[in-house]
Amino acid sequence: MVPFLRVALAFIGGIAGYLYLGQAWAGSAAPWAAGLVLAYLLGWLWSRRQASPAATDAVGLVGLLAVAALGFARSQAVTESRWPDHIGPLAPRIEFYRATVDESPVVRANTFATTVRVQAVRVAGRWQQASGGIRISLPRHETADSVPAPRYGEVWLVQGRPELSKGPANLGEFDYRRYLETHQVYHSQFVHQGQYKVLGYAPLSWPVAISQRTAAVLDGVLRRYVRSRREYALGTALVLGFKDDIDHDTRQAYADTGTTHIMAVSGLQVGLLFAALQWLLARVPLGGSVLRRRLLTAGLGLALIWSYALLTGLSASVLRATVMFTLVIIGQAWERQSSLFNTLSAAAFCLLLWNPYLLCDVGFQLSFLAVLSIVYLQPRIVRWLDVRNAVLDRQRSWHAPAAQKAWRALAWLADATWQLTALSLAAQVATFPLGLYYFHQFPFSFLLSNLIAVPISSVAVYVGVVLLLTKGLVAFIGLALPAAANAVLDYLPKAVGWLFQGLIWLFNEYIFLVGRLLPGAVIGNIHLSQSQTLLVYLLIGAVCVFLASRRLAWAGWCVVLLVLYAGSRVAEARAVAPLREFVVYSIPRRSVVGFWQGTAPEFVTADSLPLSETERTYRLKPSLILRRVRQPRYCVGWCGASVPACQVAPPDSLERTFRYPPAPLVLAQWRGLRVAFVSGSLRRLASPVPAFKADIIVLRRNAYLYPDALAAHFGTGAQVIFDSSCQRWYVARQDSALGAAGFRTWDVNEQGAFSYALPAGR
Repeated sequence: MVPFLRVALAFIGGIAGYLYLGQAWAGSAAPWAAGLVLAYLLGWLWSRRQASPAATDAVGLVGLLAVAALGFARSQAVTESRWPDHIGPLAPRIEFYRATVDESPVVRANTFATTVRVQAVRVAGRWQQASGGIRISLPRHETADSVPAPRYGEVWLVQGRPELSKGPANLGEFDYRRYLETHQVYHSQFVHQGQYKVLGYAPLSWPVAISQRTAAVLDGVLRRYVRSRREYALGTALVLGFKDDIDHDTRQAYADTGTTHIMAVSGLQVGLLFAALQWLLARVPLGGSVLRRRLLTAGLGLALIWSYALLTGLSASVLRATVMFTLVIIGQAWERQSSLFNTLSAAAFCLLLWNPYLLCDVGFQLSFLAVLSIVYLQPRIVRWLDVRNAVLDRQRSWHAPAAQKAWRALAWLADATWQLTALSLAAQVATFPLGLYYFHQFPFSFLLSNLIAVPISSVAVYVGVVLLLTKGLVAFIGLALPAAANAVLDYLPKAVGWLFQGLIWLFNEYIFLVGRLLPGAVIGNIHLSQSQTLLVYLLIGAVCVFLASRRLAWAGWCVVLLVLYAGSRVAEARAVAPLREFVVYSIPRRSVVGFWQGTAPEFVTADSLPLSETERTYRLKPSLILRRVRQPRYCVGWCGASVPACQVAPPDSLERTFRYPPAPLVLAQWRGLRVAFVSGSLRRLASPVPAFKADIIVLRRNAYLYPDALAAHFGTGAQVIFDSSCQRWYVARQDSALGAAGFRTWDVNEQGAFSYALPAGR
């Protein structure tokens, strides 16, 4: 029996209800939750006197509703935007604010990114208490006078007002605003060096501050003894969870082989340490009673896993695994052989009670689904083949003792390989729908990759931990020895570091080898909507129930779910087929437009510069995946474009006296839509009749013009678009002037990509 599973599912249902339906509700859910809890208690007391199956079921239903209401109310309570002192209403009037850095910085190519938590703001010259999170970006330069990296716990005084975080700039892009909202961050600000001052050091959580400083020291040990940059980057990610130094090629190789999970500190590392402790204690005579031995084992186990969590910065992934193993250890100490489903449900409930928004965390979803699937499916998959006995059956009594030992070793190896294969298969069954939903790809080489990667990485984790312990021991002993002796002792951690680096090198080379041998083993550009992902999970559940019960009705449900899924795919294809759309994309400092005809788009870079692979991947590829496009067409400039376009010569030489040089005016006509691309200067015309009547005007590169000149050329009925090559000061100046002249304007830098759907039949 797994009673806690029902409780956890009801709590999750309440959280989901708030996230999808209840965020706009202004009232408080706490009284409703309290009323349902009281109703459950009264019903439970009544059912004790009037025992009947119907009464028990009714009371149980009320109890689950009460738990769901508690999940709803808890989600509502931790949503900071609902707090009365939140900075949301004050943000447009903020002059200064005092805030504390709440996380380690994310190191990017040109910036540092971190989150600060506000304590007070100054509005109209007066300070007042406030709350809220702000995502801060700082310029990062490799120079002596560059902005120093933010440090967790620093208290800042910041000038300027934060702005609401921006949503996706282009169709299908990752919704970073939604991601920040799940972390209670609703505003962002780019801060220059002269806009902030460090007032002091007062971390919001001293355990986290100590943990992060300790993790930084340990990271320095790995950096010192693992000299190869690539191996150090993966080693510190594997042991400590720092992934900033992993290069793009390595990340892509691990993603293509289905081994990305190894680069994150999570349940694998915690489980390995706990297993090592159990193995060690089983071979050490502790003495005393059975109860004393059990309690000592539990105490050492809890101390070990929580110490590791502290040393790795108390990351969310480690905390998830640590909470789960804590419940397992406590259950073993008190001889409570509870179902692992119950333990996992209790761990999920505790974590979600602490922070309901963890339900939106991809790592939380993947880790719990993977463990649930492994617990349920791996034993059943293992029973498909009796690999060990199949190998032992080839052993003969007349074989030499050495040969018999070899057969037994081969049987053990074959069984371990099959066990690991079954584990990988079980984990993939529950996680591949989420992998398709979030990452749009599936690596078929995951079995081959994990078969070797998991054992090597497991050994590497042990060696990495031994390296840290060895260095700590050597440093402690060195306090009482002269410098010459310390130099000799330092050879011990150097040797362990050499072994650790070798294992990471072997691990890396194997992953890259699999990628080279099986370049087509990853299927990408797969899109699943939320409803389709739910249908796939329902189908997996129906198949599991059918295999367990062998009831034909469940096979019927599998067929129904398959039909619904296929129908949703057909409906999406039919919706995209007649699409005719013109799009001006939001790509920093670029001029890029798209002409969509169903699933055959053509992208034109109006600035005649080719798109980089990064720009294609993060700006355009999401829309291609969303609309299931296989072969888009990219055109550099207008020369190779299929869209009819012509260039009007620059104005005469008199116009060259203007501050901005003249530039060709490009006129494009596509399915009856007339688009003008204006850059450089645009002269006034005396004619009352528009020279080139246009539906859409795209202003590029801070085009020098006046509203009356624009109206004389194209008419006032056109929609004016400021593309991403226009700077903010230019947009601010021209937007008001064009609006006063009767033009409708759109700034893709602030409002996201502009799209114009052509009427049917064009």
